[in-house]
Amino acid sequence: IRCWSNIPFITVPLSRAHGKSFAHRSELKHAKRIVVKLGSAVVTRGDECGLALGRLASIVEQVSMLQNQGREMMIVTSGAVAFGKQRLRHEILLSQSVRQALHSGQSQLKDMAIPVLEARACAAAGQSGLMALYEAMFTQYSICAAQILVTNLDFHDEQKRRNLNGTLHELLRMNIVPIINTNDAVVPPPEPNSDLQGVNVISVKDNDSLAARLAVEMKTDLLIVLSDVEGLFDSPPGSDDAKLIDIFYPGDQQSVTFGTKSRVGMGGMEAKVKAALWALQGGTSVVIANGTHPKISGHVITDIVEGKKVGTFFSEVKPAGPTVEQQGEMARAGGRTLAALQPEQRAEIIYRLADLLTDQREEILLANKKDLEEAESKGRLALPLLKRLSLSTSKLNSLAIGLRQIAASSQNSVGRVIRRTRIAKDLDLEQVTVPIGVLLVIFESRPDCLPQVSALAIASGNGLLLKGGKEAAHSNQILHHLTQEALSIHGVKDAVQLVNTREEVEDLCRLDKLIDLIIPRGSSQLVRNIQKAAKGIPVMGHSEGICHVYVDTDASVEKVTRIIRDSKCEYPAACNALETLLIHRDLLRTPLFDQIIDMLRVEQVKIHAGPKFASYLTFSPSEVKSLRTEYGDLECCIEVVDSVQEAIEHIHKYGSSHTDVIITENEKTAEFFLQHVDSACVFWNASTRFSDGYRFGLGAEVGISTSRIHARGPVGIEGLLTTKWLLRGDNHVVSDFSEHGSMKYLHESLPLPQRNTN
Repeated sequence: IRCWSNIPFITVPLSRAHGKSFAHRSELKHAKRIVVKLGSAVVTRGDECGLALGRLASIVEQVSMLQNQGREMMIVTSGAVAFGKQRLRHEILLSQSVRQALHSGQSQLKDMAIPVLEARACAAAGQSGLMALYEAMFTQYSICAAQILVTNLDFHDEQKRRNLNGTLHELLRMNIVPIINTNDAVVPPPEPNSDLQGVNVISVKDNDSLAARLAVEMKTDLLIVLSDVEGLFDSPPGSDDAKLIDIFYPGDQQSVTFGTKSRVGMGGMEAKVKAALWALQGGTSVVIANGTHPKISGHVITDIVEGKKVGTFFSEVKPAGPTVEQQGEMARAGGRTLAALQPEQRAEIIYRLADLLTDQREEILLANKKDLEEAESKGRLALPLLKRLSLSTSKLNSLAIGLRQIAASSQNSVGRVIRRTRIAKDLDLEQVTVPIGVLLVIFESRPDCLPQVSALAIASGNGLLLKGGKEAAHSNQILHHLTQEALSIHGVKDAVQLVNTREEVEDLCRLDKLIDLIIPRGSSQLVRNIQKAAKGIPVMGHSEGICHVYVDTDASVEKVTRIIRDSKCEYPAACNALETLLIHRDLLRTPLFDQIIDMLRVEQVKIHAGPKFASYLTFSPSEVKSLRTEYGDLECCIEVVDSVQEAIEHIHKYGSSHTDVIITENEKTAEFFLQHVDSACVFWNASTRFSDGYRFGLGAEVGISTSRIHARGPVGIEGLLTTKWLLRGDNHVVSDFSEHGSMKYLHESLPLPQRNTN
């Protein structure tokens, strides 16, 4: 028997065989039986008199939702003392006001002294009201609740324990939510000086222990402990270096410093951790989280059950490698070391990586073959994604060429002076390029993205976190290994990290203290999800690649079919492939139009008719469902426009500001199109497929951005840099430049230093 607080814990509970807790957060969605423990700070208001009704209603809603999903929910609650205190204070004030009115004829409520209320009396007055409140709230969701009051003595008697166990099982069988609380009306009084600010508050420690005990006795899958802190920190919350512990393992207690207790309740975090570890040992998974934060309390319970990174998760299984937080810190430190290298050293790393891509070609293709075979056997990837997943000798050769271009162009990227100003005599200001910091690049089915992005991060001195799709796991693993091998020649192996843990993308997007920029590479749905999930971290990229080609009346017959074929058929899965073909109305029923249609049929491109195009045809192809469709396959939409102006308006209304093309021999029309189309890339008589970092001479790209801030279009090294200001003075102070000061501002532009073009 182990005794914590004043509740004895039997190591192997009589009614429960040893189970096994969940090893990872992602498994919590399989939890069937769940205990939710509500601490005093969660249930009570800030003034400790009365309940936090809005918060309580939100918790009941979440518990009801989970109960109606077929789970078995139990609540261990505090709050009876606070609720009773509110009722008794009201009764005392009312009684005093009546007596004063009888004796003095006037009521002076502001002068009334309210005596200190004894906790057990408050509990007796509050229990019935608290339960009535729970019943009323659960009734709104057609759920019945039942109250069970226990004391410490109930756990000392084996028969009482069996009775309690049987009662709870019967309630759960009948789809009733048990609401359990210590019977605070009969518990021993608190120890002297244990109250808070002169107010006796029943110990939260009892309910922590009670929740853990019940969770193990009832063979519960998950115990959720809600308090007024985000979870467990490695030092007291609020201190400068305090970091939230994502996963806590048995034996980690020595690395934690416990701080003060919450504003109400006496358990504190230390008691919660002890109770959590005991429950974990008994086979119950535990999460400690914040149930009071207004932004998350409305979905904290459901988020935990869905496996999202909320609070501190207790696990007995330590991962083999570092956590994603540790990887972020390693990438930050490695990136700073990388940025401090000489440009020639960074280039040398990239050249080495390019050589490894060709030297280790057989190993790379073998790993890629495993990914392709697994994807095909499981049938989980569409044909366009399978094409993106596939690597080949020619792809690797192209990658190596692109990396060498990056290395050659990286000599003057970091630390380049872009502005010099003489502020005053001997006071010179410089603006220089510096890395952004730590980049998180999330990519699907594109293993070739890994060395490209790594080379750009190395060239720009940025730390890098990579999160690839599981469908490319084998390919990503060997490519990352080669990247780290190249980084090792100058001791910066940690600068590029591959996230292999079971981190959900949404959880990664919340690491705003570790990540400075998120770059998604994948489907439009992936990009939209990341843009929605990112919390305080900018996202660079585009959610869709709806690219247009407009065929003008003055278009060349020889150029039209070549450009359209290349834009649509060369690589239809690419984000820069043609999706909508706009044709001037005057070209309908002409030989040029017939040639376009014949070419698309030969290439087996499925045609969808836009509304106006369909109106001109007796028997039209299938009418398009939406003019904002990115097909990513051998399909496209054809629509008719009356002029170049209407083509531009169509692009602005239905396009994604990615890449748009005009085919014409009329220079005036072409220039009008180039100047007025508001997209990242606008071309004249050239395929949409030229919208690419490698083809632009950037060596590679981290993606194509359609945003309007910082970088737009294919993003290479320049798009991964920001700037900082360097001011060099000699005992300068602002007061010298005042009206009667001795110095004057000059603000002279100075010539930039010559760039090394070797």
